[in-house]
Amino acid sequence: MSDRHGDGVRRVSDRQEDGVRRAMGVYLIMGSTNVPAGIDPEDLLREAIEGGITCFQFREKGSGSLAGEAKLELAKRLQAVCREHGIPFIVNDDISLAVVLKADGVHVGQDDEPAAEIRARIGAEAIIGVSAHTVAEARKALADGADYLGIGPIYPTGSKPDAKVPQGTRLLEELRDAGITVPLVGIGGITPDNASAVIAAGADGVSVISAITLAPSVRDAARQLADAAGIVK
Repeated sequence: MSDRHGDGVRRVSDRQEDGVRRAMGVYLIMGSTNVPAGIDPEDLLREAIEGGITCFQFREKGSGSLAGEAKLELAKRLQAVCREHGIPFIVNDDISLAVVLKADGVHVGQDDEPAAEIRARIGAEAIIGVSAHTVAEARKALADGADYLGIGPIYPTGSKPDAKVPQGTRLLEELRDAGITVPLVGIGGITPDNASAVIAAGADGVSVISAITLAPSVRDAARQLADAAGIVK
């Protein structure tokens, strides 16, 4: 077995991993609560795709978030936009929703099901991402079969009230120094102004919410992040 990841586990082919790595470039996370009043989430997503995002995560959480049929319908609409443009559609936490939608993948936190159990539910081809805040958490997630890791929070963020203490780019550097080569995406307080530092520290891409959804121009913000991440269109 080739240990390409620094954890002794080989999950996907080089081709599949390269696809996941490319998808990490500019990774937008969004639900209805992240969209300014009067703006259709579908329209915002289309603008972000035009600007250069490479992956989308549907995260419907927080005060006033949708549930039941309304949540399902919004997810279907946003998934249709992603499919139209060839953008991976990832579901945050809700494995049952991901199964119903046949989503491209799921992203979970440390308190959710292990990646190995999720894999059994959503299939071998689905992308599984796991949030990690320490090297130990990263190694555990990879041993369970995660395809990529979300590392953060890098900088202070107001998008997630329960976010942990920001740790800068230190963990990204530690993971790369430890020989872990799986795709890594930085998250937390990332903007067009600081995204390049996250990439320089070892991330394959940046994940954002408000840096795009609350920007004066969604398209321009996405384009600036894509430039900072070194994405060539």
